[in-house]
Amino acid sequence: MTDQELEQLVAEKFKEADENFSERPKKFFVTENGRGVVDGGELYNQAYTDVLRVAQEAVTAILKEALKK
Repeated sequence: MTDQELEQLVAEKFKEADENFSERPKKFFVTENGRGVVDGGELYNQAYTDVLRVAQEAVTAILKEALKK
């Protein structure tokens, strides 16, 4: 399996898992400087996307290293 095929496989599996994740909150509230509550949906989505990207890159790197041995 080539590096590109491995990267594509991991990306597809992460996308599939993301689509099957139904526990995402509809509203996510955060306090802004202690002055009130704001919808933190954008913050939540950005953090969620960043975590998925980092995890996907890590899994891909681990699998590439494991396949070399």
